[in-house]
Amino acid sequence: MKPATEPLTPLEQQVIEHKATEVPFTGKYVDLFAPGTYHCRRCGAALYRSKDKFDAHCGWPAFDAAIPGAVRELPDADGVRTECVCAACGAHLGHVFSGEGWTERNTRYCINSMSMVFVPQMDPRAEASPTEVAVLASGCFWGTEYWLSRLEGVLSTEVGYAGGWLRQPSYQEVKTGGTGHLECVRVVFDPAKVSYRQVLRQYFNTFDFEQADGQGPDIGPQYRSAIFYTDLEKKHQAEQVLDELREKGYRPVTQLRPLDVFYPEQQDYHRHYYDKTGDTPYCHLWREVL
Repeated sequence: MKPATEPLTPLEQQVIEHKATEVPFTGKYVDLFAPGTYHCRRCGAALYRSKDKFDAHCGWPAFDAAIPGAVRELPDADGVRTECVCAACGAHLGHVFSGEGWTERNTRYCINSMSMVFVPQMDPRAEASPTEVAVLASGCFWGTEYWLSRLEGVLSTEVGYAGGWLRQPSYQEVKTGGTGHLECVRVVFDPAKVSYRQVLRQYFNTFDFEQADGQGPDIGPQYRSAIFYTDLEKKHQAEQVLDELREKGYRPVTQLRPLDVFYPEQQDYHRHYYDKTGDTPYCHLWREVL
């Protein structure tokens, strides 16, 4: 499914990016049991199926299983609960509980309606191939997006930030180099048309992965290159591609880092910058390395 392109509303941002919780019994999916699939509101990744939904009388949609690999479970900031986030983009979904005895699976994913988009079973999107996500940094995100968006099989790209400590960073804050964030691009692609490894090859073909202090004339920690992986399989594939570069005599300094949260850039000015201006990237140049 291609992700929704509508920007998050302020309320959705509070839930998805700042980990707030919906008021119970107010969500639009609490009492919905129609056949279909629930997708991430932010990136469009499929998360839950309606056949796994049940009424837990708790005020939020409840599921006793997630689509395999679609949801990550993390220790909650309260030190007690277990948080659920979208494995593809890190969006906050809700919490998971076990041992309550609601179903034979003995698991309850308690999820905010605002974190999801329901796709009915008869909607062609519900039957579409599952999408995958790559989050990649290679200097100024204008150029990174320009080249990655041109790869066949890529469904959408979005510029933003990852890797730092500041929540909901702005372009001006990241530009100082003091937030820990890197400018990066979230790439949603159809694995039936292009593999994760092919996305990485396109990525490495577009920038100087041996430059450690930035990219081209853009110098600073926010312009370093990094692959933010969402699971160990993607980490393993990235390591193999880096080994391919080393076997060719290159010395890549691109970091491999687990993805915590991807923060989309909110200003439209930075989105698909070169497509709007008609210019070409000043610090990215395609050449076939892999």
